Amino acid sequence: MKTTFAAGALALALGSSSIAFAEPVKVGMITTLSGGGAGLGVDARDGFMLALKLSGSKDIEVVTEDDAMKPELAVQIADKMIQSDKVDVLTGIIWSNLAMAVVPNAVAQGKFYLSVNAGPSPLAGAKCDKNYFNVAYQNDNFHEAAGNYAQTAGIKKMFILAPNYPAGTDSLNGFKRYYKGELVGEVYTKLGQTDYAAEIAQIRASGADSVFFFLPGGMGIAFMKQYAQSGVDIPVMGPGFSFSQDVLGAIGDAALGAKNTASWSPDLDNAKNKEFVEAFKAEYNRLPSIYAAQAFDTGTLLATVAAGVDVKDADAFRAALTEAKFDSVRGKFKFNTNHHPIQDFYVREVIKNDEGVLTNKILATTFTDHGDAYAKDCKL
Repeated sequence: MKTTFAAGALALALGSSSIAFAEPVKVGMITTLSGGGAGLGVDARDGFMLALKLSGSKDIEVVTEDDAMKPELAVQIADKMIQSDKVDVLTGIIWSNLAMAVVPNAVAQGKFYLSVNAGPSPLAGAKCDKNYFNVAYQNDNFHEAAGNYAQTAGIKKMFILAPNYPAGTDSLNGFKRYYKGELVGEVYTKLGQTDYAAEIAQIRASGADSVFFFLPGGMGIAFMKQYAQSGVDIPVMGPGFSFSQDVLGAIGDAALGAKNTASWSPDLDNAKNKEFVEAFKAEYNRLPSIYAAQAFDTGTLLATVAAGVDVKDADAFRAALTEAKFDSVRGKFKFNTNHHPIQDFYVREVIKNDEGVLTNKILATTFTDHGDAYAKDCKL
């Protein structure tokens, strides 16, 4: 699928000759549009495309393909996009195992990669690259925020679980970095697992005061439905992904009251976020998720940079990306030395809004200007 954007409002507003003759930017979006993780990829795609539409950019062309959550397929698509489609920028990958398969090879060929989601720790640390920018977060961050919340809330005994893949291990490592209470269970599940009877039995017997889980997409929906049906009354919490807008409808009222942590929320009080939420609802007839918000910021950053800098001038394009001078739905935004965000994190609670739709509201800020633990290992 190929989409070319017209309407050069931003370029006309800026009105410089360098813009008028800048090379068009060709973007390869590899994301998950089928299977249990499709909701995440659809939201990321829609948020990114909405940003380009609102920017008025006429010189960004996007080629989109479905990775089906398969690393080998993602690699094949990336190779085709680089060699045949001649893309300048790659983006869109949701899953960290796919990012680890695609990103190092892409940046080694001189392509820019802008991450809308996946933020595996090696790419933030020793394997960072000058052409890799993560506009979302580093994988540990949401989970560090949850660990900090659990610690400050005085929760004594935690049961924690996540899928056995790079983002899952980053998740629990992040949580443990800030939570210093007792862990009465630490479980890694199979990626894509749908039956959690064994894990729920472990939770029931654990004596935990609370459960922290990171199970994005269909995994989290299955877990929460089964957990609600089990009658186990130990409260759950998670990163924002566990209670993101893309899964709340499927989880239903079992999610009400759950605490979760994120760098964004639909009620975040700034003008750009209000514009984004209303535009997303108008365009797609649903509330945006974290995945959509991160991808919207990625698209906005790309459109802002592409409006003023020729992508063929790699050094200038990279410098403009590094400065990150764009209007973010998160309010303030800047990159750390490893091209990962320094940003605030919030504790949110699942509620029903005035229309009866399950969503999140901010309760408190748990981190301010928070970076990641791996920037010190990046030699940029």
